[in-house]
Amino acid sequence: MSLLPRRRKAAAAAAALATFATLAATCGQASAADAGKVLWTPSTSTGPSSFKAVQCAAGNFGVVKDSVKGSVWRAFQAAGEERCETLSPDLKEGDTFYLGWSSKVDVKDTNSRYVFQLKCSPSTDTANHPIEIDIANGRVRLQEWDTAHVSHSLWTAQTANNTWHSYALKIRLGRTDGTIDFWFDGVKQTFTTGSGTFKGTTWDGDRNYLKWGSYHESTGDATNTFTSPVMATTLEAATAGS
Repeated sequence: MSLLPRRRKAAAAAAALATFATLAATCGQASAADAGKVLWTPSTSTGPSSFKAVQCAAGNFGVVKDSVKGSVWRAFQAAGEERCETLSPDLKEGDTFYLGWSSKVDVKDTNSRYVFQLKCSPSTDTANHPIEIDIANGRVRLQEWDTAHVSHSLWTAQTANNTWHSYALKIRLGRTDGTIDFWFDGVKQTFTTGSGTFKGTTWDGDRNYLKWGSYHESTGDATNTFTSPVMATTLEAATAGS
């Protein structure tokens, strides 16, 4: 065999290796980008101080061990109390982000409980809670509230006490042009509007923030047990731990 074909084969092999290395590096960069970035999440190892505030009777919010999910948060709202909720983080108008978590709720009366709120301040003359998820009588519901504090039911499903469900939201924050996308138990949901994306109020007032727990007037106990919520730049990153 002449020297020339050997050189050509060696050059071809080197070119193939270089192409493979480039493709591998590109795929690695794409995978890293697809993984997204976690913007905020509380730590069960750190405890309740992971949240900006806890609005709950002393001793009724903390970390417990769950046989399915491991270390999780437990918000216990005793009968007669208005709320047991956490608060974090503050939000910025115009931002877009994903949220993901799992939750199981045990409600001992027929009163509605808000288990998630995107809350705004002040509460009066605003939407008050532009986005909320509530549970009552075996029904879970996602609602949007506009700037006149009028509710718009976007989605409902059946549930039962002590049943784990996963939730994910993509939210763009805007007073009249905000958007909501929603996943329940890993499946993208279609809203009552017939669309998979709702456009409306997702921000109002001077300050907006997120809340998890149990809220509303109560005649019986209610417990919301939930995994650490994750705010991230992608759905994959937001739902990886839920």
